[in-house]
Amino acid sequence: MKTTWLHLDSGPGAPAFNMAFDDALLVHAAAIGAPVLRFYGWTEPAATFGYFQKIADIEAATPLRPLIRRPTGGGLVPHNADWTYSLIVPPAHPWYELRAEGSYERMHQWLQAAFARLGLATDLAPCCRKEIPGQCFAGYEKHDLLHLGRKLAGAAQRRNKLGLLIQGSIQPPPAGCTREDFWRAMIQAGEEFTGEVTTPFEPDGLLLAEAKKQAVARYETDAHNRRR
Repeated sequence: MKTTWLHLDSGPGAPAFNMAFDDALLVHAAAIGAPVLRFYGWTEPAATFGYFQKIADIEAATPLRPLIRRPTGGGLVPHNADWTYSLIVPPAHPWYELRAEGSYERMHQWLQAAFARLGLATDLAPCCRKEIPGQCFAGYEKHDLLHLGRKLAGAAQRRNKLGLLIQGSIQPPPAGCTREDFWRAMIQAGEEFTGEVTTPFEPDGLLLAEAKKQAVARYETDAHNRRR
């Protein structure tokens, strides 16, 4: 099998840094040259919201602070008790060519395979059922991952000439399943699902420095978070 995937568990990060790091990985996706699966946590409770959402709607919908505008679309996502991951795909990879719906379905098929390895049965939502507009985990979208009829995982995407960024959340984490168990299952399921080998990714100092700079210059600012 050919090694074409990279994986990274970057641990807990500040809310603005988490978004900036995903953004930096997207900017450098072509130079990295392979898809990167990143798993990360949060140093404090926070909420992220879709790039095109209005801040006034978000402020009224959740007491969580800080509120950080994601680089991806989608709805409001609380990060006070979830597992968070991202997938960054360079434009030369076949996944990049998938349409948005196909990419979304494929990502959740991967998660479904990972949970199956842990003995948890899940389903992909066959259609949309929204309960509160603009809130990602109120109801579900087509191809969201469901457990016992309730949404377990959702994601948001951004595709541009630099690559494809998928940001996903699992909440609440299923009982009896640890974060470490799930991360291992994601890597193992990824190799089985894609037929490709994954190897650890070590971001260099320049990439980390750029993410830290963008966290302060962009993702912590009102100019970005309150732009709409």
